[in-house]
Amino acid sequence: MRVAVLSGGRSSEHEISLESGASVAAGLREAGHEVSPVLLERDGRWTHEGSEVELRAGGGLLGADVAFPVLHGPFGEDGTVQGLLECLDVPYAGPGVLAAAISIDKLIFKRLLVFHGIPQVDFCEAGEEGWRERVAAMGLPVWVKPARLGSSVGISKVTSPERALDEAVELARRHDPRVIVEANGGGREVECSVIGNEEPRTSPPGEIVAHADWYDFEAKYSEGGMDLVVPARIGDQANARVRELAARVFKAIDGSGLARCDFFVLDDGEVLVNELNTIPGFTSTSVFAKLFEADGIAYQELCDLLVHYALERHEAQREFRF
Repeated sequence: MRVAVLSGGRSSEHEISLESGASVAAGLREAGHEVSPVLLERDGRWTHEGSEVELRAGGGLLGADVAFPVLHGPFGEDGTVQGLLECLDVPYAGPGVLAAAISIDKLIFKRLLVFHGIPQVDFCEAGEEGWRERVAAMGLPVWVKPARLGSSVGISKVTSPERALDEAVELARRHDPRVIVEANGGGREVECSVIGNEEPRTSPPGEIVAHADWYDFEAKYSEGGMDLVVPARIGDQANARVRELAARVFKAIDGSGLARCDFFVLDDGEVLVNELNTIPGFTSTSVFAKLFEADGIAYQELCDLLVHYALERHEAQREFRF
């Protein structure tokens, strides 16, 4: 098939997206597909081989059979590009509009988890009524984050009261007017990859061992910044619980295609959901792919599966009379 791979984008994760997109394009070619790379420039333009891409409702995208967005953060992982692809009538890999929009906003996502009774750390929105009292009750440290960014951009670990908290909120608000404050999760950081549509398949959970104070941008993307231990050293029962919750969260957001769900696993075996990324880092050495590699799915096979999941969902949606 001909696959249009979308990478770049307007967010601060532009460069990371380019790396993911190049890896996906290579994987798809190895799987036998023809690839049409589409670069989403920082100014919002779409280009292919140096020329601007003409987009018309119902007109498809460069004659591709399917699109594969490999975009991280706002303007790509938040439902905007997914909505545009719906208007173009192009099947696409990854989350639909709703799943992308819910998951990019940590506040909305976590409130949905509350509704479903899914265990997680305490949180609140900076600026909402009574928020300082709620933060005080969380103890220290707390984590202050832009609500709609990834890759640890704009995140602060607050270890002292009041002033440090205000400075952290101000830093986060440079990136996003919506700011979330979370209690410290503690325990081990564990991640689980998910693929599929109606019946999601989960990977073996992997444990993140960051060679830093916490799993920040440098630890994530610098060589030697972290180690991935698969399976996670949390025992069989906790590993099974992680996989169960990953599938449950994926269904709760109406997920499709792929996602990576992140957890805290405490010393007593309790498992807490941290967040879910609907388009996680996707190089051949990224955690998402490595976890499925440990389950016997090679990188090119993973890329091929996601193309077929995209077509499966598109065909299923066409059976309905909206």
